[in-house]
Amino acid sequence: MNVFFEESGSFKAGSVLSKQGDAFQVELPGGRRAKVRAKDVLIEFEKPAAGDLMQEADAIAQKIDLDFLWECAPEEEFPFAALGADYFGDKFGPAERAALVLRMHGAPVYFRRKGRGQYQRAPQEQLQMALASLERKRQQALVQQAYEEELKAGRLPDGFKGKAIGLLTKPDKNKNSIEYKALEAAAAARGISQARLMLECGGIASPRTLHEARFLSEYFPHGIGFPAVQPGELPEDLPEADVEAFSIDDVTTTEIDDAFSVQHLSDGRVRVGIHIAAPALGIVRGDAIDAIARRRLSTVYMPGDKITMLPDNVVDMFTLGEGGLRPALSLYIIVNRETQDIVVTETRAERVFVKSNLRHNHLDEHVTEESLAAGTGDYPHKEDIAVLWPLAQALFEKRQQARATYGLKREVQRNNDFNFYVDGEHITITPRRRGSPLDLIVAELAILANSSWGAFLNDHGVPSIYRSQRGFGGPGPKRTRMQTTPAPHEGLGVAQYAWSTSPLRRYVDLVNQWQLLACVQHGLTAKLAAPFKPKDADLFAVVQGFDDTYTAYADHQRRMEYFWCLRWLQQENRKQVPASVIKDDLVRLEEIPLILHVPGLGVHARGTRVMLEVVSIDELTVEASCRLLHVIDAPSASASVEQEEADEEIIETDDLSAESEAEAQAEASAETSDEPRPESTGDAREPTEPSRS
Repeated sequence: MNVFFEESGSFKAGSVLSKQGDAFQVELPGGRRAKVRAKDVLIEFEKPAAGDLMQEADAIAQKIDLDFLWECAPEEEFPFAALGADYFGDKFGPAERAALVLRMHGAPVYFRRKGRGQYQRAPQEQLQMALASLERKRQQALVQQAYEEELKAGRLPDGFKGKAIGLLTKPDKNKNSIEYKALEAAAAARGISQARLMLECGGIASPRTLHEARFLSEYFPHGIGFPAVQPGELPEDLPEADVEAFSIDDVTTTEIDDAFSVQHLSDGRVRVGIHIAAPALGIVRGDAIDAIARRRLSTVYMPGDKITMLPDNVVDMFTLGEGGLRPALSLYIIVNRETQDIVVTETRAERVFVKSNLRHNHLDEHVTEESLAAGTGDYPHKEDIAVLWPLAQALFEKRQQARATYGLKREVQRNNDFNFYVDGEHITITPRRRGSPLDLIVAELAILANSSWGAFLNDHGVPSIYRSQRGFGGPGPKRTRMQTTPAPHEGLGVAQYAWSTSPLRRYVDLVNQWQLLACVQHGLTAKLAAPFKPKDADLFAVVQGFDDTYTAYADHQRRMEYFWCLRWLQQENRKQVPASVIKDDLVRLEEIPLILHVPGLGVHARGTRVMLEVVSIDELTVEASCRLLHVIDAPSASASVEQEEADEEIIETDDLSAESEAEAQAEASAETSDEPRPESTGDAREPTEPSRS
């Protein structure tokens, strides 16, 4: 005897070897033996053989018309055998019975299983809905297959237009769509990444588009536009300063945060003003503009573009643009010109007339150490710059003395930095000398303001956000952190340091400016009137959120700078490039700010100049491969030592929008390490202060 039975949700047939009580000992066609309970047996039969029955049943089941079978079935629950005679008529043997079970069991849309061998047909309305759903899925499968074939052929399906970026940047959101499934299958069939397939098919215009879209998708999912907002009215009693100020920035800078003024006093002293844009006068903690700034936390910089922290109309109202009175928070210092000592300081909120916006691009070649020493040249604010230059040098030297007390060497300036100018898909990378007189002036006055205002806030007992950098006397790199209590910044050589001079571009500075204005306006009672009170948990939240977001913004900028360096190599068709060895197989290209690992470079002294062959460039993965062609020349022993010190000093500029590149470089020079650490993304360029273009 043979039996047809159910086991673990599937149906099988086998020959009965023995029966004991309600259990059968059954041998399956493959030779496996199984114990089958009588309640699981649906059909007992003599012929055909078990293996033949399953083959015949499968063939018959495929021919059963489900629609007709459903019409034959009663509305109430029924045993499967009851339906057999109606459908098959007189010819209703074991094979037909088994086929009926297989067919109904495999069509849950038509028949619902109610127990062993028991079924009930689905209600008509539900059946129609289920069949419509199955038809939709069938049609979608056909469309998906067509999409997949087109993608594999290198063509972009019409259904992908306008969706390609979303499929690549938001895969989790789109993973159930037929477009994503087709893209995934086609990319797997081609053996390439989905992004590369979209690039080949024209779904994305260029790798640049994808890199920028991925960043925006994560950090600006709702777009980079601003809602309509209007700053509050400025205080009516805001006094007008009796100075004429000027700023020094790159030619593309629009968020002008800082300006300077010089007044000659009757006793041979000078009164130097450091004027900082004051958006805190028109933005109130908790208002709509504050909400925008707190979400963004900083302006995002990248070659050829930026995403501002504040709306354009707010920036236009508070930027220190030339030709008008601008609200400012000013730090005035009276300086003894003979000793360059600071005699007294004063902080004021006022309106300042900004006479000029000077630009590095136009002045750096005229304002040099030599021209300042000789008093030659003709340029705006020449006399004022001549006063600020020795002051900046004195401030620099005082900081170096303070650094020495922390066991640090003098700051080492890199000879060149680079500016990026993007025109469409074309990149221009131009060198710019580090440590120029204008750089030093802006850097030292900004450091002075941030340090002085940090002490000013602490003296008034007003909480604020400080940057500290301490090594705690041990070896290894200095660790920079943000905190709400003052502490030394050993790298800069100052007792405390509170970012306060970029409030248009950095939320931390805006917060500190609110606190500073409270000190100016309320004096000893400032800590009661300041927006952030002592031990305010929200201030800690600002610090944490800013740190994380600021780091992500800086990583994106470095990645895009690396991308544009690779684009420059291709654009200029540079097959060979000169570079200098940093350490081991790490080299720095001479013409662009790019650091690369060169496998098989060999052992060379630091500073050795080598010629590399560019083997491959991949803008999509932001990777480049080079190999050594020959050594150009090796450095002298003394030059190698100097280069080693410079490379060890310059490691990280964690200042996305500092008052100047020079100020950031001064801070960075203390964060020492054996070598610059390449980014895990393949971005191995030497980190520097990001451009404010």
